Amino acid sequence: MTHESQPCIGPTEVTARIRALLDGAGVTYRYVEHGPTRTSEESAAARGEVLEVGGKSIVLKVGDTFRVCVLSAARQLNSNRVRRHFKESRARFASRDELLDLTGLVPGCVPPFGPPILTPPNCLDEAFLENDRIAFNAGSLTCSIVMPLAAYLDLARPEVFSFSRDTGA
Repeated sequence: MTHESQPCIGPTEVTARIRALLDGAGVTYRYVEHGPTRTSEESAAARGEVLEVGGKSIVLKVGDTFRVCVLSAARQLNSNRVRRHFKESRARFASRDELLDLTGLVPGCVPPFGPPILTPPNCLDEAFLENDRIAFNAGSLTCSIVMPLAAYLDLARPEVFSFSRDTGA
């Protein structure tokens, strides 16, 4: 079975692990099943949420370490800030194959979690702290979760620093 034939449509094992983590912690959240979304704007519309609360997860290889970098869908990644924060000379996007090997997922369905959901450590852009909730694709292009940001911070324990810029839109 190739992932081309199963591009994260419908609930996945990652979706189940996220829901189990949230349920086990007693977190109140909204689970939304929707049509496949390919952009942050489509995801926000499908969830009935504003773009700013969308948690966009980008997997970067910073030096020799892959990291899940989470920022508002309304902002742009500044990979140089990530590289400088970790005192590395190189940073690049994970390839589709690397992403698949690391997470079992395809672009667009990576949730904003490191351990215990995904292996790579995660970080959160400081500007996201302006929100009271986070909405994200939960290991699927058709399943989303909207949850309180405070609960996300408690469970995901991301390293928080500034690594985005306003899109100017």
